[in-house]
Amino acid sequence: MFNKLMKCDCTAACASWAPLVLRVALGLVFLMHGYQKVFQMGIPGVSGFLGSLGFPAPELFAYILAYGELVFGAMMIIGLLTHWVAKYHVIVALVALFTVHISKGFFVSSGGYEFILLILAASISILVTGPGKYSVDEMWLKKKEGGI
Repeated sequence: MFNKLMKCDCTAACASWAPLVLRVALGLVFLMHGYQKVFQMGIPGVSGFLGSLGFPAPELFAYILAYGELVFGAMMIIGLLTHWVAKYHVIVALVALFTVHISKGFFVSSGGYEFILLILAASISILVTGPGKYSVDEMWLKKKEGGI
């Protein structure tokens, strides 16, 4: 009886959708942050911000950050090269956590790390568990193995 209380039928029926939901949410966050950096702040604005944090070669890292978030955000949404995209997201989240957010406390309202912690956790989760059934990676894998 306890097992029935702990797990409902929807767990098994909907489990294959969980990675898709997480991937789309994470990808959308990165895509929109990349869009903001490329089209609203501009590369000079991003470079100036990175320079104020003491980054070496802030112009180079501004391009890597802005266009990486934009392109890799879209790739995460569709599940393309997900393992490598998730690695990029983990690195970006760790850098943001330790260079910007951790010194401001926990709460996002004061610039703290609660939101970036969720981004990091989601990125690690996808890195470890994979893109899931509903992804370009999975479709290619099935095709390569002769499944489609």
